[in-house]
Amino acid sequence: MKRVIFAVLVMLVSATAMAQQVMDDGSRVVLPLETQQCKLPSAPAPIPDIPEKSDLLKAQKGVKRFQAEMEVYRTCLDKGADSPEVSSGNRQAISNAHNYSVDMEERVAAMFNEAVRAYKANLPND
Repeated sequence: MKRVIFAVLVMLVSATAMAQQVMDDGSRVVLPLETQQCKLPSAPAPIPDIPEKSDLLKAQKGVKRFQAEMEVYRTCLDKGADSPEVSSGNRQAISNAHNYSVDMEERVAAMFNEAVRAYKANLPND
């Protein structure tokens, strides 16, 4: 179920990103060419609904790698924002991309925390 929800969220955000808005100064909300080269990392592999300790350890490594890749992505976006040629629409698109990456990172962290709670809930009560 988590996979389906995540896939739907990705599709909705992608469709929204394709629709271009126009700013008051006439510029379009579109990522500058330089920032279009920034690689948005993929979310880590899903965690089983009833995880084992090994699943959590593997997932933890994946989440840490994902977070590090997100930092690289946001640094890349920031470089594009520093260019004097960017319009207000470009800045808005960069801000949208940055905010999306933060939201995505928070969702991944929430899924990991949910898996930890599921693991703890299935521990034997001694």
